[in-house]
Parts: sequence; structure tokens; C-alpha cells
Amino acid sequence: MNPTSSTGRVLGVCLAVLSATGLLNAQEPRVRARALGVAPGIFAPGKLNAITDVGGVLVGQSTVIAGDSVHTGVTAILPHSGNMFFDRVPAAVFVGNAFGKLVGATQLKELGELETPILLTCTLCVWRAADALTAELVSMPGMENVRSINPVVGETNDGTLNAIRSRPISPADVHHALASASSGPVAEGSVGAGAGTIVFQWKGGIGTSSRVLPAPLGGWTVGVLVQTNFGGVLQVMGAPVGRELGKYAYKDDVEHQRGDGSVMIVVATDAPLSDRNLERLAARAMMGIARTGSSASNGSGDYVIAFSTAEGVRRRIGQSSGSLQDRKPVLRSTQDVSNDDMSPLFEAVIESTEEAVYNSLFMATSVTSEGRTVDAIPLDRVREILAKYNVGKR
Repeated sequence: MNPTSSTGRVLGVCLAVLSATGLLNAQEPRVRARALGVAPGIFAPGKLNAITDVGGVLVGQSTVIAGDSVHTGVTAILPHSGNMFFDRVPAAVFVGNAFGKLVGATQLKELGELETPILLTCTLCVWRAADALTAELVSMPGMENVRSINPVVGETNDGTLNAIRSRPISPADVHHALASASSGPVAEGSVGAGAGTIVFQWKGGIGTSSRVLPAPLGGWTVGVLVQTNFGGVLQVMGAPVGRELGKYAYKDDVEHQRGDGSVMIVVATDAPLSDRNLERLAARAMMGIARTGSSASNGSGDYVIAFSTAEGVRRRIGQSSGSLQDRKPVLRSTQDVSNDDMSPLFEAVIESTEEAVYNSLFMATSVTSEGRTVDAIPLDRVREILAKYNVGKR
């Protein structure tokens, strides 16, 4: 994915990241959930406690900040570094609430496979991002005869902190997210597609987490990445943080504060799963969201995309050659974890999703747009509340 990018635009992205870093230094230091003693569940995380703990998965991001009004970006998730059109992975979509725009969802659901990376961005930017992703892919070597491609692009609405009607995502931003994708640590908080998002009335953003199953349960890894922009009544491992801080749905204005918003959840695993069992896995991610205090309100678009990177389930296709008369049906053999052995994976995705939400919240920094500031959640107060309810470090 190497077409020439706009140097000026990429420089702007870099300056935006530096600006955000300077803002971070002026604010309360941000930490991940485990630094507060918040470690949901029973399974251990991977080395990075990130979706990139799943072997082969890459994440790249473009943070787009312009003037006083644009705070948005692109987050790219790649199941592997090869050509995904010819080396597809099984995948599934689960819809918690369909108030959203998920480009490519119907074909993904019909065929049960991904043939492109997944992009996350802002609501009115999904079609621009999808077009740019398509342009990147069809320009790759070997793609000269491709006449159909299914870009998968999800979104949440960051219009409170972002001049969303300007549709500020460009092809250079998509290129930068794809070209910078790596298997290392994932930046969290007010970055990429989370630059302008809000969760539980505090600044939200990108968060990630992972779990590794013990060897007797398969030894597989499950990783989750979230773009949080939803509401509800925040609780952290049962502690009523939202109520204690005085910010929660229906508190002051029953008519308007209904916990609306959206969340995009991407689940990766190296467990060999069919698209059927991936859909079952994706459904359990919504339980992780529920644990944090979401009720998946009417105005919240809640989507989960799950895929498997296991070699035994890859769906490789060849480039067309020869005549139609010479073509023979393609028969595939594949692996699939049995239904009876899915439960540990369900637990792992619930735990990872819950922690990823906390990471998106605790790592986010305050953002001001056109005179309105959405504050980062005050971690000093969170520590006090957790101690009060005997959650986390004693």
C-alpha cells in the first residue's frame, strides 16, 4: 500500500500528534487501567495488552487536528501484512444496535470474510475513507484485473468536538494510517478515530486490551480494539464511578441525556474459528460494553467485527487464469474450534472489551473545540472512588 502521499497533509498529521503530546504534558498524567489496579476478569493479558498481541495483526493511525474545530482521524486494523484480497480471513459482524454506518457490512455478513483492512473514522467521513481505501488497494501489484472490492469502514459521530460537516478525512490520512500500521504498542485515548469522541460524558477515544487463554483451554489469544463514543452510567468493575462523579445518563435532563452515542469494537483472535463461531464471539463483546455501564441506547450505533488470523482458516484465492471451461470447483478444508470449547474465548473477549473501554477513557486527554471543552476523566477522583468501593489496588 505505497502510493505517493501528500507531504503537506502527513506533516499536518504529525504536527497534530505533537500538539496533542504537548497538551498531554500540561494535563494530569494519563495511565492505563492496570496502573489503577483495574484488571477485569481472570485471564492474563498478552505482552502488550493490545489487539496486536494476536500474531500478525497491525494497527496504524492518523490523528487529524486542524485549527480550533477539527479533531478526528483514522484508525486502521490489518489482520495481516499481505494482500488481503487474495489472502482473506474469516470474519463476522454482530450488531448490538444498528444506528450507524458500517460500510461493507452486508457482503461481510453474506460471505463471512474480510478482503480489506478495517478502517474506523468519523460518521460523515466513512465514504471518503472507503473510497481512499479502495484506491489504495486496487493500485497494488497484482490487482490490475480486480473489478469489485468490499472496503470495510466503521464510524462513530464525533460532531461535538469535530467540524464533521467539513468531512475532513483525506486520502493522505488513510494512506498514513495504513502505511504506519505496526505490530507494536497501540496508541490510546484522543488519537486516530478517537481524537474527537466522547464516552460517558468524558473524553473517550481508542482503547485496546487482550487475553491469553491457558494452554489446557487452547492457549489462544483474543485482542480487542474499541472506538468509544457512547453513554450510559459508568461503572468500573462495579464501582459506580459515574454516579460518584455526577455525570451519567438521565441525571439532569431526562429528555436529552439518554446515553446516546456509538461504539465500534474490533475483535481479533488466532483461534481457528469459522465465521459462524466468530459471530458468536462478536456477540459476547457487547457483554463487555454492558459491564462498563452502557445500555446500547436507541441513538447508539454498537457494532462488533470479529476475525480469525489462524492459518488453518485462511481463504486464499488465486488470480483468474485460463478459460471458464477449464475451471473446476474449489474445495476447501478448514479448522474450527468446537462449540463446546468456545466458552473460554467468550470469557476472554468480554474481559478484553471491558478493559479496552477503560483504557480508552483513562488514556484520553481533554479536548477543546470552538470554545467547548470535553474533559478527560479525573484520575485522582477515580482512584478515590475505586478505593472507597474496594476496587483495584488497596
